[in-house]
Amino acid sequence: MKKFFVTTLLAIAIIFSGYKKSEEYVIESEQNAYLHNNMGLIYMEERAYYPATQEFKIAISLAPDVQASSVFYNNLGECYMKLGKPELAQDCFERALQQFTLNFKYYQNLAECYYQLGYADEQIAKSYNDHNPLGIILRGLLLEQKGDIVNAITTLDEFAAKEPDLMITEAVKYHIKELVRKTY
Repeated sequence: MKKFFVTTLLAIAIIFSGYKKSEEYVIESEQNAYLHNNMGLIYMEERAYYPATQEFKIAISLAPDVQASSVFYNNLGECYMKLGKPELAQDCFERALQQFTLNFKYYQNLAECYYQLGYADEQIAKSYNDHNPLGIILRGLLLEQKGDIVNAITTLDEFAAKEPDLMITEAVKYHIKELVRKTY
C-alpha cells in the first residue's frame, strides 16, 4: 500500500510539475541564405558592391542546390557586372541558368556579359548547333546586343512560335513588343 501511494504521488508530481523536454534548436540554412541575399540586395541599392558580393556568396554557400540559388547566382553576377568584372559574372549567370532555365532575365544578363567579353559571335555560332530550344533565346538576345534588331526580333519570334506553352514565352513576347516599339 505504501509503495502504491508513493508511486501515485510521484506520478502526480511529474505530471503537474511542469516538466518540459527542452526544444532542439535547428539552424535553417536555407532561411539564412534568404536573409543574406536580402542583405546583398540592400548593399546593392546603396552601391556598396563589395559587401554585396560577400553576402551573395554566403547565400550561395548556405543553399547551393536549391532552385532559389539561381537568384543568388544571378544577383552575384549582376553585382560583378556593376563592378566591371564580366569575366566573374559569366560563371554566375551560367550557373543561374543551370539551376533554373526559365527566367528571361538570366538570359538577358548572360547575353550582355558575353557581349562585353567579346564572345557574342562565338556564342551565336554555337547556338545553331545547340539542340536546346532555349538556346534560341540567347541567340536572339546576342543579336540584339550586337545591334541587329531585325534578326533579333525574328529569332525571338521563332522561339515564341515553337514553344508557346513555356513559362518564359510570355516574357519573350513582351520583349519582342518592346524591341518593335523602340525600333519602329
